[in-house]
Amino acid sequence: MRSRRRWAVLAVGVAAQTAASAVVYGVPFLVPSLRDERGLSLAAVGIVVAAPTLGLLVALIAWGAVVDRVGERLPMAAGLGFCGVLTGALALLAPASLALAVALLVLAGIGAASVNAASGRLIMGWFDVEERGLAMGIRQTAQPLGVAVGGLVLPTLAQQDGSFEALVWPALACVVCAVLVVLVAADPPRTPRAPGEAPPASPYRSPVLPRVHAASALLVLPQFAISAFSLEYLVREQGWSPGVAGVFVAAAQIAGAAGRIGSGWWSDRVGSRLRPMRQLAVASAAVLLVFSVGDLTLGLIAVAGIAAGSVITVADNGLAFVATAEIAGPGWSGRALGVQNTTQNIVATIAPPALGALIGVSSYAVGFAVVALAPLAAIGVTPVADEPVPERVAVRTAASGH
Repeated sequence: MRSRRRWAVLAVGVAAQTAASAVVYGVPFLVPSLRDERGLSLAAVGIVVAAPTLGLLVALIAWGAVVDRVGERLPMAAGLGFCGVLTGALALLAPASLALAVALLVLAGIGAASVNAASGRLIMGWFDVEERGLAMGIRQTAQPLGVAVGGLVLPTLAQQDGSFEALVWPALACVVCAVLVVLVAADPPRTPRAPGEAPPASPYRSPVLPRVHAASALLVLPQFAISAFSLEYLVREQGWSPGVAGVFVAAAQIAGAAGRIGSGWWSDRVGSRLRPMRQLAVASAAVLLVFSVGDLTLGLIAVAGIAAGSVITVADNGLAFVATAEIAGPGWSGRALGVQNTTQNIVATIAPPALGALIGVSSYAVGFAVVALAPLAAIGVTPVADEPVPERVAVRTAASGH
């Protein structure tokens, strides 16, 4: 039986990921203030929104390789502290140069990438297969919780203190969590490789893992369509105040966090990560089309689409992470999770400016209808028929006679 310490490690991992997410995914909440302060177009401000995820993109696989080699705790603490320092510098300097601000956000994203790579491996190392879906679902609540924190505090602080100055609090949270990681988040026990034993074979010899990455990347599009533009839509198109819109988005993100836990528990019960993931792709496409219809007809329907989409479009994320780590195995999970994060963040980096430009020349209804094509494609890409059966689930099924 696993040590109860695994729950303390999970709690610290969630706190660390929440702090990093408040930096990386909190920038969209600065969009209205940035546009008012600096007169930026929606496409230009999309570049600012994409900057931290660009930092994640360039560093995730490298952090994963480091974690596979040296363990999780020290890389996670170092990267999180670096993210906090760089974000704090941006908040204190509030540079007039947009290029400098983007550069600092990219560097902060590079530091935050360590948490994405390492905290997932911590879960896989500390939890057994029958708890991993739930545990990873809890860990994956960190992103919507980070967005919720951003929605609650950043719009108001940006109005009071300035857009970039508002980031001082997420920066401080990153530094505090880096200390907690050092004190609490022990590396999971590892089985050393025997002398002369060959290293584990690459899981990329089979197309299953690349298909998981591809499906997950497609499902990032609806997630970022809603997270990057929901506040802007509510403020500009529906006439809400930034503070009220921020509270609404925060509440929707908290509901999304609960959805991630629920989907993880669901996957543990059915013994599959990819079947629930494919069913959530169907739901994501449907909710985006509901939003588009509401934008054309009745604003209340569009707002309901945002609320439902904030839950549905994020619920699959933990499932893809568990599937990736289980297919890759312990010898490759750090790098595989790095690739998983990288494919997601390629889409996350491109999505805000591209979708902002598309909405700018058409409408929100058209932009979100186009995004609905991505989860529709993910339905066919998800390799449900080729999903490996986790060992303990297979043994339990055989024992029950099914």
